[in-house]
Amino acid sequence: MRVAVNLPETEGTASPDAEIRSGISGSDERAVSDSGSGAQSGESALKALADYLADDMLACNREIIARMQSDVPLIPQLAAHLVAAGGKRLRPLLVLAAARLAGYEEQGEAMRHIGVAACVEFIHTATLLHDDVVDNSQLRRGLASANAVFGNKASVLVGDFLFARAFQILTADGSLPVMAILSAASATLAEGEVMQMTTQNDLSTSVDRYLQVIYGKTAALFAAACETGAVVAGANDETREALRLYGANLGMAFQLVDDALDYAADQAVLGKTVGDDFFEGKVTLPVLAAYHAGDEEERAFWLRTIENNDEQKEADLGRALELIAKTNAIDVTMARARDYADAACEALDRVSQTMKKMTVHTQPLRQMLMDIARYTATRSR
Repeated sequence: MRVAVNLPETEGTASPDAEIRSGISGSDERAVSDSGSGAQSGESALKALADYLADDMLACNREIIARMQSDVPLIPQLAAHLVAAGGKRLRPLLVLAAARLAGYEEQGEAMRHIGVAACVEFIHTATLLHDDVVDNSQLRRGLASANAVFGNKASVLVGDFLFARAFQILTADGSLPVMAILSAASATLAEGEVMQMTTQNDLSTSVDRYLQVIYGKTAALFAAACETGAVVAGANDETREALRLYGANLGMAFQLVDDALDYAADQAVLGKTVGDDFFEGKVTLPVLAAYHAGDEEERAFWLRTIENNDEQKEADLGRALELIAKTNAIDVTMARARDYADAACEALDRVSQTMKKMTVHTQPLRQMLMDIARYTATRSR
């Protein structure tokens, strides 16, 4: 455990660590900074994966655009605004990569992995639309958010439309296991957001409770993306579980870094407003680390600004950033993210061990997904 600050880990509920890291021996002491043979660094890792799966991603983007169409003009207009904002498309990429790594080959005209990848992106985009309304966010990926342009009502309703489209795709695919995984992930997403709302403005929140929140709101869909890719490929249970673990750990690392960036990023690079979490009174690991490492006066500051955040003053964000830096709260958070990225890489080692038949895609995709884990734990946006 790299975390130096003493934080309350438990409150009588089980940590998601046990489920996420389940079955990982921990014998591989690989550091995330050890790039390994042929490894990519930084955002080149994401580009390498997108380039490798370029044909699949092109088909997926076409499917997304086609499925966003509607006779109600506002729906494709708002959807086009989201497409124009870009984004990493990481979740559909994970579906495609997991499917190909696990040996997926098209059967005639059928390209099931494309539909499932589009479905996962619709679920993710729907949650973004709803989240921006709940959080009153004004920026998304460097542009005005959909709710800022089209209003809250339109954003919520188009989010509902995208959820419905996602499940139309699932129905057409017809796989009960895929439906079960993605419907469960959608429920967990909603639970994670509600749980985050209940921990908001509450500095008694334990680290375990915080980890449950980020598993629900982020990691569950990462896990589902990787697992459904394996299911579409007809992978055995061991390979399917290893890919699920990869996705879950990757998602945890991704959200931890996201929470760190809210206090450490360049807003122009990040593409959304820095300090949003602070102004909303969200209890994230950087805040918990700074609060528990602070002296009496510093804790009083956090109590006033987070638990009673209607008392926030204009200069409070600057003071919060000072205390975050003073207590090394970003280092604490990034260290935890690296732990999860390490666990994601260990899960990929299991994939190679559990597959009955390797394909031409297995080794290059395994390396690229490891590089993605390393990139996730060090990204700046």
